[in-house]
Amino acid sequence: MSGPVKIALVGMGWWGQKMLAVLQAAPDDIRVVRAVEPNIDTVRDLCAARGVALSADYADALNDPEVEAVVLATPHSMHTAQIAAAVAAGKHVFCEKPLALTKAEAERSVELCRAAGLVLGMGHERRFEPPVAEMLAMADAGTLGRIHQIEANFSHDKFLSLPRDNWRLKADQAPAGGMTATGIHLLDLSVRLLGAAESVLCICQQLSSDLPQGDTVAAFVKFKGGGTSYVSASLANPFMSRFTVYGAKGWIDIRDKAHVEAPDGWIVTSAMAGGPIITREIGKAEPVKDNLVAFARAVRGGAAYPVTSEHLVNNIALLEAVFRSASSGRIETVA
Repeated sequence: MSGPVKIALVGMGWWGQKMLAVLQAAPDDIRVVRAVEPNIDTVRDLCAARGVALSADYADALNDPEVEAVVLATPHSMHTAQIAAAVAAGKHVFCEKPLALTKAEAERSVELCRAAGLVLGMGHERRFEPPVAEMLAMADAGTLGRIHQIEANFSHDKFLSLPRDNWRLKADQAPAGGMTATGIHLLDLSVRLLGAAESVLCICQQLSSDLPQGDTVAAFVKFKGGGTSYVSASLANPFMSRFTVYGAKGWIDIRDKAHVEAPDGWIVTSAMAGGPIITREIGKAEPVKDNLVAFARAVRGGAAYPVTSEHLVNNIALLEAVFRSASSGRIETVA
């Protein structure tokens, strides 16, 4: 099959609407032909204006022969069952993060897609930010030398205005403060650079808000192959996004100038052994779109999708251990 991959957007809240907007810029690769939203009246006019069929039932997307893939922007605990249903219907799947809340569920989804020959994409758009992609390529080439440490923070206060019964703040959907909202991206990049994790100590606190699962979280991760990562996130301070990698031959610090919802470029500071500290600015890009385009091209048989099955499972294994540590207050072993 050729032409743009025809998708159904499932879940048309904040992030579903973001994806609908950015995909207007990728008509040759991917096209939204259907949307699914239980609160149908909230997006009826938007979908009508975009010429996108809208319904409240996920089954409508799975039964639509025009739909080749589903994009899930739904509550986290629903992902495993929704992926299984999509695979049964022969649809490729792009899932917003986190893939699952347990390693066992992640393994199940990965294996179902693999066995069916379907592409499983993941909403880890941070990998597609130009300076992050450049950093990953340098690490893969050995330019940074042995990676010793990672320090990272991804914070924002966007959830302070949410009703306290919103699913993004519930214990069964988003334990450990901002870990499933923002910290999961930093865990993903850490696993991508350092491999499977061995253990983690996580501290989650409620310091300056009434957010029910806490507003400030920090995790210190030890990796099986050596190296550590310190990941922190707050849901109660102004936006901040920083990812710093320290290697034997050089280090790189990447700071976003704005939230990925409306990206505004990056400030990158780096130094190689024996050289000066250099700071440069990188202009705007749209990593959310670029991630979805990479997924669509993999569906069409182009380059393999870069977030591998191993990365997906290792990330959720670490996330599950983070949850246990946040609850126990102890160092927890990663399954």
